[in-house]
Amino acid sequence: MTPSARGRGHSADDVARTALRILDDDGLADLTMRRLAARLDVQPSALYWHFPNKQSLLAELSDRIVGQAAPLAHGAGVVAEARALRDALLAYRDGAEVVSSTLALGLGSSAALDRLTAAVAAEGFAPEVAARAATTLLHFVLGFVWHEQQRLQYDSVGVLAPDAGHVPDADFAFGVDLIHRGLHATADARPV
Repeated sequence: MTPSARGRGHSADDVARTALRILDDDGLADLTMRRLAARLDVQPSALYWHFPNKQSLLAELSDRIVGQAAPLAHGAGVVAEARALRDALLAYRDGAEVVSSTLALGLGSSAALDRLTAAVAAEGFAPEVAARAATTLLHFVLGFVWHEQQRLQYDSVGVLAPDAGHVPDADFAFGVDLIHRGLHATADARPV
């Protein structure tokens, strides 16, 4: 069997699931098409049957990472949606970096932004305000988790001593609450 014929034996799901395992085991820097092909025992060119380039593969991984956010009941709230997104990003090594870079390129789904926008809109904000507030919140969550994941990696290899005073859950909750209350304060301050 030729390498390209073997590559057709793997589904796009097989390729994406294997890529997620590499991401989790080795990190984004080591997720290369060559390494992925070797793990699947195919030539790198065989991967292009399913994903035309690495960016499209990363978009698929981003969608899968965001898709892991726990489904919440309608009206669960802005804070609950932000926490669910954070949990999904933390579930995969470099999850925030994958999602952030994919969104920056305009690839992948808008599921994370859509969920945050719906949560803000459910609190009575106009669609354009809800979209802008959700974008701000999404940027906060991605940046916070990216920093958190970097710190975890540095701690795990001994580059930095663990910071006993650092409480990421409390810091995250404070930031989300600050944005959420600021949104309401801005709306309350507008003349009617």
